[in-house]
Amino acid sequence: MSATADIPHGLPVERDAGPFDPPREITRLREARPVSPLVFPDGHEGWLVTGYEAVRQLMADTRFSSRLDLGVVHVPYETPGMPAATEPSPQIPGMFIAMDPPDHSRLRRRLTGAFTVKRMKALEEHIAEIVERQLDHLAGLTPPVDLVEEFALPVPSLVICELLGVPYADRDTFQADSARFMVREQSLEEKMGAYVALNTYLAELVTAKRADPGEDILSDLARHDDLTVEELTGAAFLLLLAGHETTANMLSLGTFALLEHPDQLAELRDDPELMPGAVEELMRYLSVADIFYRYATDDLELGGETITKGSTVVVSLLAANRDPQRFDNPDELDIHRTARGHVGFGHGVHQCLGQQLARIEMRAGFQALLRRFPNLELAVPADEVKLRTDMNIYGVHELPVTWTGTAQ
Repeated sequence: MSATADIPHGLPVERDAGPFDPPREITRLREARPVSPLVFPDGHEGWLVTGYEAVRQLMADTRFSSRLDLGVVHVPYETPGMPAATEPSPQIPGMFIAMDPPDHSRLRRRLTGAFTVKRMKALEEHIAEIVERQLDHLAGLTPPVDLVEEFALPVPSLVICELLGVPYADRDTFQADSARFMVREQSLEEKMGAYVALNTYLAELVTAKRADPGEDILSDLARHDDLTVEELTGAAFLLLLAGHETTANMLSLGTFALLEHPDQLAELRDDPELMPGAVEELMRYLSVADIFYRYATDDLELGGETITKGSTVVVSLLAANRDPQRFDNPDELDIHRTARGHVGFGHGVHQCLGQQLARIEMRAGFQALLRRFPNLELAVPADEVKLRTDMNIYGVHELPVTWTGTAQ
């Protein structure tokens, strides 16, 4: 391992190695120095963690804090129109992804019952019905169509709306606001406008559920008197955003990846037993929720490096999932691989709460799509697919597809 690797100024984000691979510079850094210094655009000297073992160690150690209110938030890439932060961000009530134990534990405990494996398994049949109905709709359209708009986004949106008790009729509003919120390079006014709009909508919704609860997760939460409306709103914001953004992008980018690997796509279509393993491999290979941040609360040792108190640490889950120290031929998609241990859902106390739900949606979604549309193919050359390099969750903006004939 060389400690003389060039120190990058700013996080490399250009997908110059292909639509599914980490930026070349990130891969080079992982090979040279898996815990590497990183100079932020505002001059902050932080760190970039790309090695599998170091990423797991960091994410399991709560001394690497998730709280945004501990110090100034340093952003590792240029954000035109966004002023450099000069003071800590306020802690948003209910936003447990940006909390540490015990605050994180108190809120997360309220939700774990809603997302148990048993409860998710009970939903499996209903999710399969939602998928089939959406594919009925898709089959009635004249190709080419955008698979994101007509399938990948509606399915997880329908599921999370039902689970949370959010009226699906309001989807255009909350999808537009959440999409605006996820844009990486935008002004503070634009980002705050999207956040306030979504927050206002959800505050009204949880207030109504506290007065008249139904049979859904937000109603279950609203029954807890120890949670404030602000905490309920923050939790709803996180669940709604994470519940459709990540799975929608996995369904669309995963379909793109399978279309680019037709032999494996054909195997999956012919043998549904392969699907659970294939979903884990797609999670490892694509890792759409890639970049996360931690803040060192003390001088801490990681991967042979000393990370000083107050440093911002950038974590790349995609780089970790492509680490040859952990996975053989990691840059190859292999649906027969045992991808167990991947960090596509994170690791440690913040590991994805809805991971069982996401797995069920992906298994049902990919399986039914491949069965119903056996001749599915891209309607544009692969290099013309618009990638979400400008967003905080990776994927494709559109996936134009075509087909001849459908099956039941």
